[in-house]
Amino acid sequence: MVCDITGMDVSNASLLDEGTAAAEAMQLCHRHNKRKKFYVDIRCHPQTIAVVQTRAKYTGINVELKLPHEMDFSGKDVSGVLFQYPDTEGKVEDFTGLVDQAHQNGSLVCCATDLLALCILRPPGEFGVDVAVGSSQRFGVPLGYGGPHAAFFAVKENLVRMMPGRMVGVTRDANGKEVYRLALQTREQHIRRDKATSNICTAQALLANMAAMFGVYHGANGLKHIAKRVHNATLILAEGLKRAGHQLQHDLFFDTLKIQCGCDIEEVLQRAAQRQINLRIYPDGTLGVSLDETVNEKDLDDLLWIFGCESSAELVAENMDEETKGIFATPFKRTSTFLTHQVFNSYHSETNIVRYMKRLENKDISLVHSMIPLGSCTMKLNSSSELIPITWKEFANIHPFVPLDQVQGYQQLFRELEKDLCEITGYDKISFQPNSGAQGEYAGLAAIKAYLNAKGEWQRSVCLIPKSAHGTNPASAQMAGMKIQPIEVDKNGSIDASHLKAMVDKHKENLAAIMITYPSTNGVFEEQISDVCDLIHKYGGQVYLDGANMNAQVGLCRPGDYGSDVSHLNLHKTFCIPHGGGGPGMGPIGVKKHLVPFLPSHPVVALPHDTHSSPLGTISAAPWGSSAILPISWAYIKMMGGKGLKHASEIAILNANYMAKRLENHYKILFRGTKGYVAHEFILDTRPFKKTANIEAADVAKRLQDYGFHAPTMSWPVAGTLMIEPTESEDKAELDRFCDAMISIRQEIADIEEGRMDARVNPLKMAPHTLTCLAAPNWDRPYSREVAAFPLPFVKPENKFWPTIARIDDIYGDQHLICTCPPMEVYESPFAEQKRASS
Repeated sequence: MVCDITGMDVSNASLLDEGTAAAEAMQLCHRHNKRKKFYVDIRCHPQTIAVVQTRAKYTGINVELKLPHEMDFSGKDVSGVLFQYPDTEGKVEDFTGLVDQAHQNGSLVCCATDLLALCILRPPGEFGVDVAVGSSQRFGVPLGYGGPHAAFFAVKENLVRMMPGRMVGVTRDANGKEVYRLALQTREQHIRRDKATSNICTAQALLANMAAMFGVYHGANGLKHIAKRVHNATLILAEGLKRAGHQLQHDLFFDTLKIQCGCDIEEVLQRAAQRQINLRIYPDGTLGVSLDETVNEKDLDDLLWIFGCESSAELVAENMDEETKGIFATPFKRTSTFLTHQVFNSYHSETNIVRYMKRLENKDISLVHSMIPLGSCTMKLNSSSELIPITWKEFANIHPFVPLDQVQGYQQLFRELEKDLCEITGYDKISFQPNSGAQGEYAGLAAIKAYLNAKGEWQRSVCLIPKSAHGTNPASAQMAGMKIQPIEVDKNGSIDASHLKAMVDKHKENLAAIMITYPSTNGVFEEQISDVCDLIHKYGGQVYLDGANMNAQVGLCRPGDYGSDVSHLNLHKTFCIPHGGGGPGMGPIGVKKHLVPFLPSHPVVALPHDTHSSPLGTISAAPWGSSAILPISWAYIKMMGGKGLKHASEIAILNANYMAKRLENHYKILFRGTKGYVAHEFILDTRPFKKTANIEAADVAKRLQDYGFHAPTMSWPVAGTLMIEPTESEDKAELDRFCDAMISIRQEIADIEEGRMDARVNPLKMAPHTLTCLAAPNWDRPYSREVAAFPLPFVKPENKFWPTIARIDDIYGDQHLICTCPPMEVYESPFAEQKRASS
């Protein structure tokens, strides 16, 4: 959808928001040609400019704000340029000259744009843009006081391997069927660490699906109709304003007008307040109005009255010249087709779209089927009572930049949630702006850097990161302008104290911070955690504690008490916001008192703590991040209470230890604490089976599908292992079902080891077994169909989860990267939608 509408070659699955997508575009330009200077058109959205400037500040990129005619590329020292199309004032202009000038001098061109506008506007891909970014919010996603919304990021094909975030590519399965899967996994942070493309771990997958379904339902014609309606309403408003004696700053626009008032501006604002309409007030005293598809005739009448126009919208429209065609009478009119694929032309009724979505849903294994044992992901129950409030219009339909006196409910919720989280963590202040865990890591480290710089300790830039730390840590530290030094772990999985002391001594003059994950990603509590914090503080450094494993701490211990200065909190883990297949997430940061002045600020909305002269800058486009999902965590904490939260942590740890105990005679448990216990997660070592049976972690993961389970986290933090986290949400019966499955799989491995099963053709190597495979007339495998599909008594036909694709070819997929829908001829019939989204 994004590729088609923007005219670009390749798009990723989604990013966090438009501001951070623009910052990622800037970093892509810098990686591409290593140049330090980056131009930003001053008419980009202020929040986008602020996020880009903050990201540049910590990575040594020099951002210059200029108008296009002021930009000089002749020195061949400019990595790239970012402009907005249409711009923040609504103006549509020709950027082809700027694009040509940049390209002639080896600079890349980035365009922040609007998907709805591009349904009738010439898309950026058609005038040579290298990177297109923006938000898909207006494709059916509520404003939600700032989020969550999925950003998009699209590039020319030659930049595909430098693109941040997750990508969906096409490969084939064991039966030769074309299937979708996440591609280019080597970009992931836990493999490339500080060399990762970015620190993006997951993004707004659920929101991206909402926007995609908006496109599927409306199709190209429906989207063009909406865009025309919005544009025509803006043309009517523009005509009425001109008749009332006002002057428009720009002649060509899509949905936004900048107005030089022909009367007293205060009078206009008073009338707007009477009609409960917020107008944008520009610094130069002009006013802004932006329309969308929800605007109706009454809204237009109200706006005309506010600006003193005596006509109604109907009368203005009747008297308008037939020649007033706006964009349609200019070279900016879109002439190319888009969304021609059958998926965008098949589901234009509610019955059909709902059936299509249900078919897709049926392919997904989720908590409604069985436990999701992903280690370090904390896939716990998201209860209905917590989720209901996010659908209320009072939370969903608020613009992120409304005056604070119009959002007293949200502000109260923020204050209460902040107070509760501070009490849980031992910190003094919380910023809700970071809208993912990785974003929180970056924000926390940037706050540390801003604090050290304010003290005059600019030289402090070394960040110590134990090998047991969370996967995104090194990439986040690199983004915050720090130099990474790894710290070894001992045989128990804890920080190697002697190596830590040696590294601290070596870097004591330049030590900025240590990033610790507690309990560690190896699944053990670091027993010397307070000593580690004291050591870092003694040498002038700060302690960043990764909050990913907070689910093992709530009610039992507090990071602020044992020496941490800052943490992010994954609200989509410990505090029950759904993962949504990769987002929405939230990564607010908690800080001790000395770091409070350096929390994120915002250029549009003044934040309560933003009184210091050198805050770290702006991290996300919205002042409080993805505000609309915060009611979930607020409700979870209120309903659990202190006693319930502590009990949940205890059960999470108990569940992990119970499973480890049940499995220890069948698999090696890789790390345990000194007393033989694990924390809330543990690692099974499957590496020995490579030698004894040619079985790898991936084979076990695929075979688990036949038992009706999602795989645990695979090959991380230790290659060739499986990391399991049961959470407190699962009862003993479910834990036993999973353990039974793992014990049964171990017996299948033993059958190979002892020669009872072929080493190449066996239930693990051939897994997962699809219904198509089981129903085939010929069965030539040395094990029965029953062993393949129903390996244990609890796997019954009536509750069987059928994988829809067989084993996929990852090597083929990475070598033949295709990121758009495959051509229709790969499908056997026009009704094969079930096959189209086959993974």
